[in-house]
Amino acid sequence: MTALLAVLLALALLIVLAYRGLSVLIAAPLAAALAAGLSGAPVMASLTQVMMPGMGGFVVQFLLLFLLGAIFGKLMEDTGATRSLAEAMVTRMGPANTIPAVVLACAVLTYGGVSLFVVAFAVAPLATELFARSKLPRPLIPATIALGAFTFTMTALPGTPSIQNAIPMPFFGTTVFAGPGLGLVAGAVMLGFGLAWLMWRARHGRFAEDTVAPEGAGMLPRRFREMAQGEGFDIAEARQGGEAPADLPPLWLAALPIVAVVALNGLFAGVLLPMLDTAYLAEERWGGVGFDRLRGVWAIILALAVTILLIILTNRRRLPDLTESLSAGAGASALPLLNTAVLVGFGTVIAALPVFAVVSEAVLGIAPGNPLVALAVSSSILSGLTGSASGGMSIALTTMGETFLARGVAAGIDPGVLHRVIVVATGGLDTLPHNGAVITLLTVCRLDHRRAYGDIFMVACFGPILALLVILLLAS
Repeated sequence: MTALLAVLLALALLIVLAYRGLSVLIAAPLAAALAAGLSGAPVMASLTQVMMPGMGGFVVQFLLLFLLGAIFGKLMEDTGATRSLAEAMVTRMGPANTIPAVVLACAVLTYGGVSLFVVAFAVAPLATELFARSKLPRPLIPATIALGAFTFTMTALPGTPSIQNAIPMPFFGTTVFAGPGLGLVAGAVMLGFGLAWLMWRARHGRFAEDTVAPEGAGMLPRRFREMAQGEGFDIAEARQGGEAPADLPPLWLAALPIVAVVALNGLFAGVLLPMLDTAYLAEERWGGVGFDRLRGVWAIILALAVTILLIILTNRRRLPDLTESLSAGAGASALPLLNTAVLVGFGTVIAALPVFAVVSEAVLGIAPGNPLVALAVSSSILSGLTGSASGGMSIALTTMGETFLARGVAAGIDPGVLHRVIVVATGGLDTLPHNGAVITLLTVCRLDHRRAYGDIFMVACFGPILALLVILLLAS
C-alpha cells in the first residue's frame, strides 16, 4: 500500500507542477525521484539508469517523425498554404455555416499533417472575424477549433499523419491506416456530437460577458502563458493575429501537399516498401526486427520527406529564406519531442518499481476476456494524468505493449484494432485543463478556462470518450 501511495503521490506531483506551469522537463524527473525514493528504490540509479534510457529510446524511435512533421508544418505556414486553405474553407461555406466551416478548415489542415498549434495560430484570427460577422458567441471559438484540430483528425481518421497515430506502429506492426472501419465510426461520432453541441450552444447557451483583455494585460495567468510559449510559439505574435503572406498560393497548390502526404503514405506502406528485400533486418546489427514492425514508420517518414521537397519545389519564391524556415521547423520539433520523451522516461521509472506489477495485473484484470477494455482504460488514464495523448500512449505501450499484443492475438483481435482503440482512447482525457494544447489555444484566442473550457471539454474530451465506447462495443 505504501508503494502504491508513492506512485499516486508522484503522479499527483507531476500534474500539480505541470498545471502550475513548470516545464515537464523539470516536473517529470522530480516526480520520478519522489516515486523511487518513497518506494525504497535508489533515486540516482532510477534517474540515470532507468529514466534516461527510457527517454533515449523514445527519441531514437521517433526523432525523424517529430522533425519532419514540424518542418512540414512550418513550410505550410511560411508559404501561406495554411492560411489559403483556411480562408477558402470558411469563404466557400458562408457565414450561415461559420462553425462547420471553421471545424472543416482545421480538420483539413491537421489531417494533412499541419501541427495543431500551427492550425490554432492560422485559424483563430479568421474564426474571430467570422464569429463577429455571424454574431456568434466568442467563447465558442476555442471549442470550434479544438473539434477540428484535437479530435477525429488526430486520433480517429485512418491515414492521419499525427504523431499519436504513428506511435503504436512499431509496437503492433501496423500502419497509420490501421483499423479503418473503427476509425471512421469513431470520427463520425466525434464530429457529429461535437457539431451538435456547438450548434446547440450557439443557439441556446449562456455566456459570460465577452470582453477582450487590454493590450498587454494578458488574459491568462502568467504560468499558463509560459506553458503555451513552452511549445515553441510566440504568444505576442498570436495576439496580433499574425500577418497573412502577401502572395498566398492558389487553393489547388495549397491543398497539394495534404493530398500528397496521405497518398504517398499509402503508396509507400502498401506498394513500394513491400517490394524491397528487407531480410537483412533480421541481423543483429540492424536491430533483429521484422519488416512489419518498421513498415509504417518508414512509410510516413518517406511520405513527409517527399512532400517537403514538393512544397519547396512548387513554392520556392514564397520561401525567401528557405534555410531559416527549415531551421525554425527543426527547432520547433525539439521541445515537443523532449516533453513527450521525458514523460515516457517517467513512466519507465514507474514501470520498474515492484508495485507496478501489481497495478498492471489489476489493469489487465479489468476485463479478463477483453484486452481492448484494459488497453483503453489504462492508456486513457495515463493520458489524463500526463495531460498528453502521446505521452500516456507511449507509457502504456512501453510498459505493457507486448502484453496487450499477446493477449489480443490470443483473443483473435487484429493488431490494427488494437492500434485504433489505443489511439482513440488517448484522445479523450488528455484534453483536461492542464493540457498544453488547451492552454495554448486559450491564449491564442485571448480567453480563459472559466469562459471557454467547458465547451472544449464537451467536444474534445466527452465526445472522444463517447466515440471510444461506441467502437469498443463494435469491436467486442
